Amino acid sequence: MQWIGIISLSIACCVVYGILHDQVTARICVEYFTIGHPPVFSTQDPTLLGIGWGVIATWWVGAILGVPLAMVSRLGTAPRKSTAQLFRPMLMLMMLSASFATVMGTVGFIAAWNGWVFLVDELATRVPPEKHVAFITDLWAHSASYFAGFVGGIILMVHTWRSRRLNTTPTKAEPSVGHEVAGNAF
Repeated sequence: MQWIGIISLSIACCVVYGILHDQVTARICVEYFTIGHPPVFSTQDPTLLGIGWGVIATWWVGAILGVPLAMVSRLGTAPRKSTAQLFRPMLMLMMLSASFATVMGTVGFIAAWNGWVFLVDELATRVPPEKHVAFITDLWAHSASYFAGFVGGIILMVHTWRSRRLNTTPTKAEPSVGHEVAGNAF
């Protein structure tokens, strides 16, 4: 049951993150979703696009993270991690992803505003010129989210595996102060 719980937690966290992230980015540049993505939803409404793409673009990320996370949390003889024990680390991963997306979206905005990066080919002609900077801002924020989720997910798995291993090491009992220690009789 914990296996399903861990995978479900991962999918749920990623989907909620995706919806919240897309609520922001759809308002920065709705064209990122209407022109930069396949026409899955016949709407221009940023709220609906944010919800729809938030689910479509992240449920599978949660599954890809959740399955190996469940494995490193549950396999073997070391003390197992429960779904509840992984809740806070998953929230931390989502918060770090959001922070990285914010920073890189800002960097993308500055780079596009200064003409250091720009849209090319079909996107340059399909996206209205006054939306190019906003489109690049969204692109950089979304790319940063996937990167942070990928790297952060690996770090979370390694940390989870190592923390389980550390819990299996027996600790040497310290002698009490004021008591004899073997071989040191007073």
